[in-house]
Amino acid sequence: MTEKNNEKRKAEERRTDENVIFVGNKPPIGYVLAVVTQFNQVSDEVVIKARGRAISRAVDTAEIVRNRFISDSVVKDIKIGTESIAREEGGTSNVSSIEICLATKKKSK
Repeated sequence: MTEKNNEKRKAEERRTDENVIFVGNKPPIGYVLAVVTQFNQVSDEVVIKARGRAISRAVDTAEIVRNRFISDSVVKDIKIGTESIAREEGGTSNVSSIEICLATKKKSK
């Protein structure tokens, strides 16, 4: 029974990995295009991930998608956290991270 649950969880992780948008230094509209493309092609759920200074860009991306492009999308979940990153000089540095999960209802044909 637990084997089936593990397989199901792995299948969900694979499916989610395909629908992840990593936000970096580009303007938000580039990421908006990626999110809208994911929604239109295959997915009813998209995860927007960012770290550090790109967090505000990720929030902008999610809000632009929700308010201007896909008005029936909703914020399903938001996860925030801290990641430790090894620095070149040695030691570690803490970087904030965010995951915003947007979802929309599939339209029946």
